[in-house]
Amino acid sequence: MPFIKVRENGPYLVDVGDEVTLIDWNGRQYPIARRPFALCRCGHSKNKPFCDGTHREVGFQGAEAAPESGTPDPSDPGR
Repeated sequence: MPFIKVRENGPYLVDVGDEVTLIDWNGRQYPIARRPFALCRCGHSKNKPFCDGTHREVGFQGAEAAPESGTPDPSDPGR
C-alpha cells in the first residue's frame, strides 16, 4: 500500500511507487532519481525539496505523531 511516513526527527518518506509526481509552485516537475524518496522537513537540505541527511547534523527535532486512535499499518516496513 502506498504511504507517506513522518520519520521521527527526520524527513517525510514517500513510498508510493510511480503513482506520484512532485511539482513546484510553477507546475514544473522535479526529477525523482529513485523511489522511495524523502522530502526535507528540517529546512537545511542543500537539495530541497529532497532530504540530504542534514537533519542529523543540525539536530532537527520533529517527533509529531498521529493520535493514539490511529491504526498502525502492519505492512509498513519502517515501523
